[in-house]
Amino acid sequence: MKAIIAIVLLAVIGVTALFVMSSNTVLTINPEVKTVGITTPVTVKISNPHGVRRISTSIEQGGARFPLTELKTPAHRFFWRRNQASQTLTFDAGKSKAANLKEGDARIVVEAEADDLAGHTDTTSATVKVVRYTFRSFPLPERQAGVKVGRYTFRSFPLPGRPEQRFAMFAYPWDLAENVTPMVFARNLAGTESTGQFWFKLFPKKFRTRDFPIDDALMSKLVNQIDPGGTLAPGPDMLSRFLKINGEMRRRNNQQLADLRLKTEEKVLWNGPFLHWGKEESMFADVRSYLYMGKKVDQQVHLGFDLSDTANAPVHVANDGRVVWAADLGIYGNCVVVDHGYALQSIYGHMNRIDVKVGDLVKKNQSLGVAGATGLAGGVHVHFSMQIDGVQVNPREWWDEHWIHDRIMSKLDPQVAQAKSAAPKEGTVVTSQPRVKARGQRRK
Repeated sequence: MKAIIAIVLLAVIGVTALFVMSSNTVLTINPEVKTVGITTPVTVKISNPHGVRRISTSIEQGGARFPLTELKTPAHRFFWRRNQASQTLTFDAGKSKAANLKEGDARIVVEAEADDLAGHTDTTSATVKVVRYTFRSFPLPERQAGVKVGRYTFRSFPLPGRPEQRFAMFAYPWDLAENVTPMVFARNLAGTESTGQFWFKLFPKKFRTRDFPIDDALMSKLVNQIDPGGTLAPGPDMLSRFLKINGEMRRRNNQQLADLRLKTEEKVLWNGPFLHWGKEESMFADVRSYLYMGKKVDQQVHLGFDLSDTANAPVHVANDGRVVWAADLGIYGNCVVVDHGYALQSIYGHMNRIDVKVGDLVKKNQSLGVAGATGLAGGVHVHFSMQIDGVQVNPREWWDEHWIHDRIMSKLDPQVAQAKSAAPKEGTVVTSQPRVKARGQRRK
């Protein structure tokens, strides 16, 4: 009898221990969700050392509960698993999953049942706003809008004098096929996106293809200018190091330039046409085939103009703006980037000396420093380029006063725009060039 009692006591103690050792589930919705639309993804992190046997999600509104998803796994109870890794679950919330949802407040609920003897059920929730499925239901600061051209996206900004409207300056990038159609897009915080086409005319331009012979002496000069210590582009020989600089570093530096698009002012800083100086040695989007010992070893695209100059001659800024970069930039050597407003920026590379600093306001024709041959430059010249929202474009149109007035300024000036047509309705996405003919780098 005592033995039976002892066994029972041990069993009770064992079961009690299993209950005590059971654990709760930690549920975290990340990233935070504040709005849901037609289909809005929600991701929840689930952490329990014993794992979970059931996960269910739902959305509640006005006393009604709409199930979204449920996952079950076989229960282990007594022989539970231990040290289970955290897991994530992504599910969709919105009208596509709950047709009776109405615009207004709602609550996303996530429940998880632990996979142990106690089987604790834990819950987390997030208060969200169900949005209508048109973009005019949200104020403009809560939307994203702009123009997409293939894989490139150009942001929009509040139209000067009419902040309830937006405009986007955009370009048809040099490397896109002729059949790519630009699209206006608008997206609300719930992730719902609407797109639309508009009239445009494209005049395709064929860019130059050039052979670029390199020998050991030139490679050694260029590589040692950029990486004298062999740490930035290590390799077993000079050719492999040159190819790393010409390819990997070029792409990295171009991305650094593109990232400067975020350092812009939402106003026009430029004044009239951009200055052009120097003899054009290389053109925008020249395709260069690099030949070593008679064989093609690389091909890269030169995104800018090489403007010949004399050593230690001043480098003049092309227009008014604010300096957002003034330092070494890999293949561009000593480089200055000037923001002209609305993500329009000019780039000056291979300088011998920089005489400005980040934050400086500069005036058209002001000296930024002196010309040189730093970076991936075989001789003294200035690499000049321009970019719109991080996409490098042909500067030629920006040298044209009439083009700037007709294609840009007349659409940014509220009085000119009002004289031409009635004001668009609230929420309309206005492009800077709704009916322009493309030129140069096939800009629209």
